[in-house]
Parts: sequence; structure tokens; C-alpha cells
Amino acid sequence: MLNMMWFKTDLRILDNPALQAAMLSGPTIAVYFVSEKQWQKHALSPAKMALIVQQLSMLEQALATLNVPLIIQKTECFKSLPENLADFAALHSVNRIYCNQEYELNELQCERQVESLANQRGLSFKSYNDACLSDPGSIKNKQGQPYKVFSAFKRAFLKDSSRLLRPLSSRNNPQKAITVVSDISVLSEVEARIGFNQSDSQNLWPAGESEAHARLERFGDECIGDYGTNRDIPSIDGTSTLSPYLAVGALSTRQCLQLAMQRNNGCLEASGKGASIWINELLWREFYRHLMFDYPKLCRFKPFKAETDRLPWRHDVEIFESWVNGSTGYPIVDAAMRQLKKTAWMHNRLRMVTAMFLTKHLFVDWRWGEAYFMSQLIDGDFASNNGGWQWSASTGVDAVPYFRIFNPTRQSQRFDPSGSFIRRYMPELAKLDNKSIHQPSQSQALAAGYCLPIVNHRLATEQTKYYFKQLNNPSAVMSEEAGHQIHDLNKLSLQKQQEFMLE
Repeated sequence: MLNMMWFKTDLRILDNPALQAAMLSGPTIAVYFVSEKQWQKHALSPAKMALIVQQLSMLEQALATLNVPLIIQKTECFKSLPENLADFAALHSVNRIYCNQEYELNELQCERQVESLANQRGLSFKSYNDACLSDPGSIKNKQGQPYKVFSAFKRAFLKDSSRLLRPLSSRNNPQKAITVVSDISVLSEVEARIGFNQSDSQNLWPAGESEAHARLERFGDECIGDYGTNRDIPSIDGTSTLSPYLAVGALSTRQCLQLAMQRNNGCLEASGKGASIWINELLWREFYRHLMFDYPKLCRFKPFKAETDRLPWRHDVEIFESWVNGSTGYPIVDAAMRQLKKTAWMHNRLRMVTAMFLTKHLFVDWRWGEAYFMSQLIDGDFASNNGGWQWSASTGVDAVPYFRIFNPTRQSQRFDPSGSFIRRYMPELAKLDNKSIHQPSQSQALAAGYCLPIVNHRLATEQTKYYFKQLNNPSAVMSEEAGHQIHDLNKLSLQKQQEFMLE
């Protein structure tokens, strides 16, 4: 009797429910299916693909200490994976297949097809919840419906801690050596095709389960106490920076929660403490996963609030590229976008600022921004990314009210008062004083070779609010071509911008 552990986004040996169950029930081999075509369809960034490849290499070494061989297989896409996996199981005379569940729509469908084919071939198939702190679908209101407000979801989660899945306490013991040999040779050719040589992100996030745990402990020892005040300041290391490891499964959310509770006197809540605020962020991550499971339409790039699809979202490539390239004329927005290009990561506060600027100032379709972030971020995670973008665009569940629109200049002044972050990524503005750097004058911008603002904050946000108000008018007809005068201010001189008034 031979078991097979099918790895997905759970690339670790500690606190891995499926791996532990497989090893407890008998001799186990492990397999991972690389699908570059599926990676591309899901817009994985080169940085994340490279991290997955590096993490798989580290995983093979870790599994070797347990005498569990890892074999990397290629498959074209999810459509071909079930047959490939079943054939692999037959080749190695596997009797039982173990895996951890993923809750994105395509991944769920793929797993169900694998299970169906395994049953047809007389194989046992067992899957476990690993991605969430509690089983998706288990937290409902009194009417049996999913919660649509985070605060209510959080209260329900905290009220019944018995549903909380805690980290597995024991380590896996090495199994007796088996005749199957590890084979990860596929990784070298995959890595060559990715062609990722962005040294900044590789230096910032080296692969390895031990690296992930060292960072978690360091965050708990040095940063978590001040997390509540420092997490919004992009110029300092005030966040955990653990998201890339969570995204590839080198670390589990359960392990993060366990550390936070240890630093929080064993509590899930303690008003005002850094650890409790970080726990709150972990629960937001949980909330978005439950929503993705309960509302599969989110995986089809549909807004949670269906009526917001009537908004005349803009699809202007030139305007979008200005945002992508960090040339909007708003220093904090441009510095954040340049940070993303340089490091394949962006500070969380700035993810909200840049997303709201694209959707509420430029009125560009949020789905464009969502896809771009996924194509760039080393920690690209569908549920969190989709939840964050729909929150910023006011199209999602429990989203920011449409009339609350970040003023990027004020955000800059508040969270980067000395301009340290802007200077790091905008060297052309480095010589400006601490006041001017947030909003250079026309002469200062021209002298520095920096672009002028492509949109006027006040006028653009008024237009955006007008569009959202029109959603309450069933007879209102909104088209992408109608309106948009406010969002074409980049084509006007600064003097004309000042003269431009709403009709």
C-alpha cells in the first residue's frame, strides 16, 4: 500500500494536514504538477513563479529528511491534470491520494475531477482544509447565509473558537526508506523559461520554510508590539512581510495566528495591542477566502455588487499605462508603483492608495488593476487581491463607501511626512523639501523632470461620486463614452484644469 501526497499551494512539511495524514497511514511519495500554461492563465507574476520553483527545491530537501521522495511532473493545464495525476498514481501503484483543498473556482473544479477519476479507478481520495482557519461555509448568520460584513463575520468567528483549526502540534517522523527516488529535474528548465532575474525580490524573500519561520519569529519578537502604529508607514519595516510565504504555502495562517496569540497573552482580542491588530488582518484574509468559497462569481471577475457593473468604467490604455509606469504626477502613487516594479511587492497602505487612485480618480475598471497586481506581486493571492480591489473600488462586500475617497496627497503627508519613501523610489524629487515633495509645484516638477498631475483630485472625485449616485436611478443610462470629461484632464493645461468646472 502506497500513499501519494499531492502538493499545491502548501509547500511545507510542518503543519501540513494532508502530508501528516498520508504519512500516518503508510509509506508516502509526493508529487507536484507544474503547469506553466495555467500559471499564465491565472496571471502569476514571474517573481511568484520563481519563488514557487525555489520553494519546491527547498521542499524536496526537507522531505528528504523524512524519506519522502518528491517528483515534479509537468501538465499542460488543469484540464489535463486529473488524467496525468491518475496515470502517475497507476505508474507507482499508489492506493491513496491525499491533498489539501484550494478554494478558487478552477482549483476546486480540478480537485473534484481528480477525486471522481480516482474513485473510478478504485483509489482512495482524501482532502483537508489547510488554506483557512475554519472550514469555508461553516460561519453563517441566523438565516444560514454567509456574512457580508467583516465585523459581523469576525464576531461570529471569535464567538465559537471551537471551529478554529489550530496548527498540528507534532512533527512528522521519518518513514522507512522506499525505492522511489526524488526527481525535480523539471524545475531547472521551468526556471530558465521564467527568466526571472529581479534580484531585489529574490534578496528580499529567499525561499525556504526555515526562512519563513525565522521571519515569523523575528516579527513576533521585534515588530508585532508596534504593529498598530508602524504598519501604515511605508518607509519603515513595520509589517510582517510574510505574505509571499503565505501565498506559496511555506507558512500557514494557523502558524501565524498561533504566534500572534502567544504574543497576545493567549487571547484572540485585546483592544489596542499590536498583536490583536495583526490578528484582525489575518481574519480579513480569512473573510475573503470564505467569500470566494460562498460566492464563486468572484472568481469570474464579477463585482459582488452586481449593479456596479453599470458604472461607465474607463478602458483607456494610455491613462492606465500612466498609472502602471508611475507617471501620474502624484508622488506617493508613483513611488508605490515603482516599488512594485522594482521589488514585486507593495506596502499594504499603498496598495489601497494606488487602487483607489486608479478606480476613483482615473475611473479605470478595477479588474484592470486587479489583473496587473497579480501579474506583478510576488505575494499574489486571488482572494486577498480581489477583496482588496473590490474594497477600494466600492464594488465588493463590506467595501469602503463610494464617497470616502483617499486624497493621495494627504495620505502621503500623513504616512510619509518626511518624504523618505518617496525619495527612495523617486530620486528626481529627492532634493525637494519635506512639504513640496508631496505635491510639487509646476516649476518644481518641470525642473526635476517630473510629470504634472494627470487629473485634478477634487473634480475627479466629484465625478466619481456622481456616477455612483446614478446607480440609485434605475432609468439612468451610463456608458463609457458618456461623461469622462473630468477624467480627461491630462489633456488640458494646468491653467485649464483650474478653470474646468462641472457642468
